[in-house]
Amino acid sequence: MVMFSIGACGYGLLELAWRGRTHWSMLTAGGICFTAFGWLGNRFRQAGLFVKSLLGCALITSVEFIFGVIFNIILKKGIWDYSKMPFHIIGQICPLYSGLWFLLSSAAVPFAGMMHRRLGKD
Repeated sequence: MVMFSIGACGYGLLELAWRGRTHWSMLTAGGICFTAFGWLGNRFRQAGLFVKSLLGCALITSVEFIFGVIFNIILKKGIWDYSKMPFHIIGQICPLYSGLWFLLSSAAVPFAGMMHRRLGKD
């Protein structure tokens, strides 16, 4: 629960700083991702930062796609729309934001792994 809360609050604050708004579903996505980052950070402790960042990027992009399909397409909440971005996939994910998730993951995965170990989840 601590890992989930850190991720939810952290991502909510990040989105408020970036876009000036957020949605409760993004707090859930952030909590899921940070909790999974803790596992990734431990499971791939010996892996290089590039690998950890790539795994984190893939995880966030996947969660973003799933949440986008559910909240933006099925429930029509209109939380975000990347349809004007180059190479987007049904307006839910795009390479630019995946690149930003890669950069975010380079700090978040190692930090989450450390938090995971400190919380005794190793």
